[in-house]
Amino acid sequence: MYCQQDIELVQRLKEHDLAAYDIIYLKYYKLLCVNAYFFLKNEQESKDLVQNLFLDIWEKKLYLQFHEDLKGYLYRAIKNRCLNQLEKLQTQQKAKKGYAGLQEAEERQYAEIQPEYGQQLTTALENMPAQKKTAIQIVYLHGKRYQEAAADMGISINSLKTHIRTGLNFLRTEIKTRID
Repeated sequence: MYCQQDIELVQRLKEHDLAAYDIIYLKYYKLLCVNAYFFLKNEQESKDLVQNLFLDIWEKKLYLQFHEDLKGYLYRAIKNRCLNQLEKLQTQQKAKKGYAGLQEAEERQYAEIQPEYGQQLTTALENMPAQKKTAIQIVYLHGKRYQEAAADMGISINSLKTHIRTGLNFLRTEIKTRID
């Protein structure tokens, strides 16, 4: 009886009968949600997946592929969609784990280099001529603007820029020679 009813519904659906679509939806929606939940263990995802299947059936005219076993087609379609969803989630989690591992490795590497680099920077600053050292400290460590720094040092802005430029070059050279 149910099989005959499904065959009639499929035939009506192929004739673009919206009422047949509604009957199929009402008949199978809850059963398919339960079946999807068996795989996904998430009620909302299960409902969304079944809803998308029914949307695809109407919009993409998947009903043209229906034959006599409507129930079997729907269960197989939901199972495949669930397995695809699980595979997608698994791939996303692997990517997240890989990214987290990469980030942790980068942080460890930076943490290992940072103390050594900080020591080299401190040593290089100690060896720097006084005017250059003062200019760099005022601008970069105290965060003052060039005009304020120049006024504090009692020199022109152009002289300050020259001290900063030559001081930075000195630091680059000192740190590079220590790293090599």
